[in-house]
Amino acid sequence: MKHLISIILLCLSWGTSLAQDPNAFPVQVKTDKGLIEGNYNTHDNIQTYFGVPFAKPPVGELRWKAPQPMDAWTGVKQTKAFGPRPMQTMVFGDMKSRSNGVSEDCLYLNIWTPAQRDTQGLPVLVYFYGGGNVAGDASEYRYDGESMARKGMVVVTTNYRLNIFGYLAHPELSAEAPYKASGNYGALDQQAALAWVQKNIAAFGGDPNKVTIAGESAGSIAVSTHMASPLSKGLIAGAIGESGASINPTMAPVPLAEGEKMGADFLKNAGIGSIAEFRKLPARDVYEIYNESKRFGFPMVIDGYFLPKSLPEIFGAKEQARVPLLLGWNSAEIPGMAFMQGLPYTPENFIKKVKEAYPDKHQEVLALYPHSNPREVEYAATDLASDRFIVYSTWKWFDLHRENSQQPVYRYLYSKLRPPLKDDTLASGLAGGTIKKEGSTLPPPKPVGAPHACEIEYCMGNLPLVDDYSWTADDYKVSETMQAYFANFIKTGNPNGEALPQWPAAAAGNDTPPVMVIDVESKAVDARNEARFKFHDKVYNP
Repeated sequence: MKHLISIILLCLSWGTSLAQDPNAFPVQVKTDKGLIEGNYNTHDNIQTYFGVPFAKPPVGELRWKAPQPMDAWTGVKQTKAFGPRPMQTMVFGDMKSRSNGVSEDCLYLNIWTPAQRDTQGLPVLVYFYGGGNVAGDASEYRYDGESMARKGMVVVTTNYRLNIFGYLAHPELSAEAPYKASGNYGALDQQAALAWVQKNIAAFGGDPNKVTIAGESAGSIAVSTHMASPLSKGLIAGAIGESGASINPTMAPVPLAEGEKMGADFLKNAGIGSIAEFRKLPARDVYEIYNESKRFGFPMVIDGYFLPKSLPEIFGAKEQARVPLLLGWNSAEIPGMAFMQGLPYTPENFIKKVKEAYPDKHQEVLALYPHSNPREVEYAATDLASDRFIVYSTWKWFDLHRENSQQPVYRYLYSKLRPPLKDDTLASGLAGGTIKKEGSTLPPPKPVGAPHACEIEYCMGNLPLVDDYSWTADDYKVSETMQAYFANFIKTGNPNGEALPQWPAAAAGNDTPPVMVIDVESKAVDARNEARFKFHDKVYNP
């Protein structure tokens, strides 16, 4: 028996040793709350600090409250493994997490730095993940910061609360908050992470005055709100948005009273009598009550605190962060079938769906989206679905900033078609990765462009970590180009650099502003579709 126990202990010890990085030695950094210990990799000279707490766990009485500052600790806190990801179900089956489980106790960030012992003043990238504010995780492979850190910067990815845990507004929550509002807790988590970076990033070789925020989809939407927020705008020196802004019709904030009513109705329908009662429930109960409701999250709110007004109002009044902005979207953000709703791609069907969607303006829409044959209809339906989904809101952000700031604004169109999947039992997922095919899954149509979220691993230099696709030399070429543009922008506020196609900034008042088409052969072109966006501007009247 003793021999068996010895063998078990030996195996456990061996397994633990395998979990350590065999190429690293421990390194310690002093933060404002205490010492943390990460790893220094001797092969690439990158230091990593994973699962660094930046706020108190938002549990118990801190559930549905703004993030609270951490207490100081004694001793050394181990930060060598990703912290738990926020509470969420598998809304997007293609998200691949490396985190330590799922928990309400999720307010952790991760750091990659190339700093030597005397390095100072490195630029900093803080990246917010996507997932519709209902899912996502700072530990995903495609957001890994090592490749960017090797470009000469400190990289931070951060968790933030999601879905009902991150965005529930309610009159009782507003009444108890010192700022007399509720909701937006996930956004406030992001802001707390930015404040932590300001206080601590110099200890990792970073410059707190050179912080660029970036994100994709909901992460891009977050970037747009931090540019607008009086709490965040002084904490950033640049911004990158990949597909999304918090502008109608894409996850725009609603008035606080509307958000509070949604929350009150939710509790009433769930049979919950008060916030106090709801707070006492285990996380499992809150999780299941939310999932049973079939809600897709809760909207951000104009709370007079994080967001005093809508984004168009803030940018229109020139009250946003006056920083360089790089943003864009993908050439086929969402399939045309999202607009056609299963009807074949014929001119007659396209006209029918346009008339349904725009009964009084269908002639104008049909003139903007050519549709004379089935192939043209597929492109038209894809463009229209994408504009309505996320492209127009991103364009509006672009337009507002270039017209209301003196800072350079750079716009891209990501157009590289994806290579085939290695495994034919998989299919590409909406959030950018892969999902298992079901028995009845139809083969996907041949793509007409680059889908939503597919650019993330390219711009972050992480193709080798995302091994689902048969990457080619062309893919690596595109990744090298896009990552270089992003890295240059993070360092200087300008994406241009040696051996890269020239990328002009977009001036105010230009009706055909330059767009960098990112593809195997990247090049800047004059915009050709501004009339589409100006039409949607009238329709959505953000």
